[in-house]
Amino acid sequence: MKRYLVKPGEKVDLSKRDPGDRSCFKGKKKEGREALDDVVRRIQDQQVVLFAEHKHRILIVLQAMDTGGKDGTIKSIFKYIDPHGIRIANFKAPTSPELEHDYLWRIHSQVPGNGEIVIFNRSHYEDVLIVRVHDLVPRGIWKRRYDHINDFERILTDEGTTILKFFLHIDKKEQRKRLQTRLNRPDKNWKFSRNDLRERKLWSKYIRAYEQMLSRTSTEYAPWYIVPSNRKWYRNLVVGTVLAETLEELDMKYPPVVEDLENVVVT
Repeated sequence: MKRYLVKPGEKVDLSKRDPGDRSCFKGKKKEGREALDDVVRRIQDQQVVLFAEHKHRILIVLQAMDTGGKDGTIKSIFKYIDPHGIRIANFKAPTSPELEHDYLWRIHSQVPGNGEIVIFNRSHYEDVLIVRVHDLVPRGIWKRRYDHINDFERILTDEGTTILKFFLHIDKKEQRKRLQTRLNRPDKNWKFSRNDLRERKLWSKYIRAYEQMLSRTSTEYAPWYIVPSNRKWYRNLVVGTVLAETLEELDMKYPPVVEDLENVVVT
């Protein structure tokens, strides 16, 4: 999966990243889903030890264009995970109290504690994306936020948090297909908004914003993965595999039993 990593200092050109790529798995869709089931079981096993050992912290950041598949990724990978020790944080428009603080204030309160996995469904990166595309703050303000974010993530990793960041990469044609599905299927109508069409007109601006974000904030301690996401099953397999391998590399152990349980009998 290292082929999808953004190297520190690399200048990202998303037009050269194929969102339909599937080169890390040569099997068919059915076989890919079976492989994902194995990956999910590996994550499930490791998450139990993570919670029990209560030492490591995992932060997963998901960013994507509209319809990129953040919700679908979460559902597919974490569907069998014990709800203890895992949490999803969604960041929408800031509330009035949040606006009275710095832009990272509401983010810091949601980061994982010991033994916990936290998934950011959108994140602090909106403050160099949507605010840039819609001119919500001056250029000089959002430009300096790249360094703020790198410093913030460095603090988290220095204090024991493992950060995995995934940009779910789709092309404009695939987005059109997914938006049309939301219109055509009654069970998906609730996910459609006319605002999606207004945002779609800003596609090229968002791409430029994402390219600079990926270039400026992929670091050795908190790297970005650009995940080909036109195929949903492949997207899930890539994200799941990276997470499973990361958890296994932590070499976690169940904590030792403190009490002598040899003669204990449950009556």
